[in-house]
Amino acid sequence: MKSIAILKTDSVRPEWVERFGEYPDMFQTVLKKANPHLAFTVYDVQLGEYPVDKNAHGAYLITGSKAGVYEDHEWLSPLVDFVRDVVDSAIPLIGICFGHQLVAHALGGQVSKSEKGWGVGVHSHRWRFKPEWLAMPDQDFKVLVSHQDQVHQAPETLQVLAGSDFCPIAALYKPGAVLTFQGHPEFVPEYSKTLMISREDRIGDEALPKALASLDQGHDGAALAEAMLAFLQDAKSPLAGIRH
Repeated sequence: MKSIAILKTDSVRPEWVERFGEYPDMFQTVLKKANPHLAFTVYDVQLGEYPVDKNAHGAYLITGSKAGVYEDHEWLSPLVDFVRDVVDSAIPLIGICFGHQLVAHALGGQVSKSEKGWGVGVHSHRWRFKPEWLAMPDQDFKVLVSHQDQVHQAPETLQVLAGSDFCPIAALYKPGAVLTFQGHPEFVPEYSKTLMISREDRIGDEALPKALASLDQGHDGAALAEAMLAFLQDAKSPLAGIRH
């Protein structure tokens, strides 16, 4: 059976890695809790790492990153081309935070910094609609977020799956092909706290206390991980442990 290929687009600060792991580790932890039979392969696209054969994997997942999709990085253009190729090839693709924005950007959407400032802490997003495979019962879900950029215009080929007043386009969807979230199902509150404190000068003294207090609300990261696997199952992705 095939693995999920994680496209790593950023690194955790070296002094935090022992405690929290790298971003692909966070995804593997939350997804393996949902299905311990999953297998993963990691490609650091910032170093130009890509599979020799894109069809060698049953799905792709793009991590978060401090980079902006509109910035001038040598590794970004090849990633945009690869995303388009994966979507054209009908291989299921999941994007998280930067990955959400990158997929939207690659397919013709618009991404830029939000006039509302930083989104940090636990945010509530409301489902616009629920595909049949989505088993989360409530109309809203809570997720850890850390972003200044937002998708301001969705590509014509993707549906807006969820949003909020702060972030109207918080999830995008194309049946059997694409699922993206602005939030971080893979984060744990302690990492979110550590990240926010390190960015206090950018987030601002007023926003930070409220964001830190929101961490006590709990979040639906585990349920969103289940949803991601349900999407892959619905897409008939040939992954270990996924039944159709």
